[in-house]
Amino acid sequence: MTSPDPRPSTAVPHQGDPHPDRPARRPEAERDAAPQFVLPLLVRIEKAAPPARTDALETAARAVLMLLSDERATAADGAWAEAVRDWQDARIRKVVRRARGAEWRRASALPGITVTGHAAEVRVFPPVPLDGWPKELVKLQVSGTDLDDPEPPTAPDDGAPVLWLSPDLDMSAGKAMAQAGHGAQLAWWELADAERAAWRAAGFALSVRTAEPARWARLAASGLPVVRDAGFTEIAPGSCTVVADHPALRARLPRT
Repeated sequence: MTSPDPRPSTAVPHQGDPHPDRPARRPEAERDAAPQFVLPLLVRIEKAAPPARTDALETAARAVLMLLSDERATAADGAWAEAVRDWQDARIRKVVRRARGAEWRRASALPGITVTGHAAEVRVFPPVPLDGWPKELVKLQVSGTDLDDPEPPTAPDDGAPVLWLSPDLDMSAGKAMAQAGHGAQLAWWELADAERAAWRAAGFALSVRTAEPARWARLAASGLPVVRDAGFTEIAPGSCTVVADHPALRARLPRT
């Protein structure tokens, strides 16, 4: 591929009380008219040892959180702050690409953060213009990122955040990684500063799991943050892909 995918995965913000660093609520037409940026995520996939799918999804979600909480993105004069603000003022786009060997080494020299899971490695870079990818990333593949879990994932820890994937959608690994990143970002926006600090201190512990249909129906209607995809790739517009089930957010829900 010689140019960035023009139809990256996009998050629609959860409609709750805004946190100060959340993007302003603007009509879709205004967000579409704004300069468009994308958050690049690069997963390392060596031929001999590809990561497990769930490991890659969880590592991608943690990578997004690491960038959002990094002082280069949060400080007013941070090196990435302007790019992050511009990115969040428009569509919240993420694109996952893959690399191995020399490709990975060249990409790792660019400013960014590499996050390691059990075996997965994901590098997240500060947002770039939709049509302004660095040359080290622009030719890397976006399609065909298919991964498998050698064994079914274990049950998630009840006390840790879980990003629940819809059981009704069939997404490639790259698409699911972007959606998990969206879910983590929506949860981050909803948390108070102390809750964010606690999550960061825990290494952004989280699980990504596919919900059973009955659980999914309850989660989607619960009031927890829901990712609704813009429908640029793979799935229909408005599809609910992820529910961000963070214990701090769950505790705020009305008792039924």
